[in-house]
Amino acid sequence: MINRTSILTAAITASIGLISPQSVIAQSPNIQTKGPIIHLADNLGEEAMLGWCIDTKGRELSDQLHAHSCKPQGDDVLFSFTPETGMIESATYEGLCMSYDDPENAVFPFGLITCDDADAGQHFAFDAASMQLHLAADAAQCVTVSATISDAGPFQSRDLILAACDDLDPSFKQWVIQQ
Repeated sequence: MINRTSILTAAITASIGLISPQSVIAQSPNIQTKGPIIHLADNLGEEAMLGWCIDTKGRELSDQLHAHSCKPQGDDVLFSFTPETGMIESATYEGLCMSYDDPENAVFPFGLITCDDADAGQHFAFDAASMQLHLAADAAQCVTVSATISDAGPFQSRDLILAACDDLDPSFKQWVIQQ
């Protein structure tokens, strides 16, 4: 015979899972990178549990950005965010900033170019409550990652893209800024 307490406990547990599915499903990465980084709060399927960091495409300096496994070592994942200016600057390549400079490029709309305070594409805002990073000029458009994971040597990568915040699962758009 089924116990009423067991049924009630099961119903409450199921309800909690429906109310807050992200807290049940989300898995934090094991960040090993030292220095300033911007990474997703959710590990989001990264095989080695390293998480996803904003990174330059390829090895060393590149003018294209993507999301990549947060490497334990590797200067190309080091980025700092300055809330006063809204600019995201490479900590490794002085004077180079993240820019939404190629909106027509579905794979690499973000680049790493010379910092220019007058360039609206280089100004971002971070909402600490929602953990969303978006264009300063358009809070409805969030910096996010694609659903597709690609192999990148011993690591993994995803496209770094811009999409409507309301259309995104929180695990794809919640960022942590580690200074």
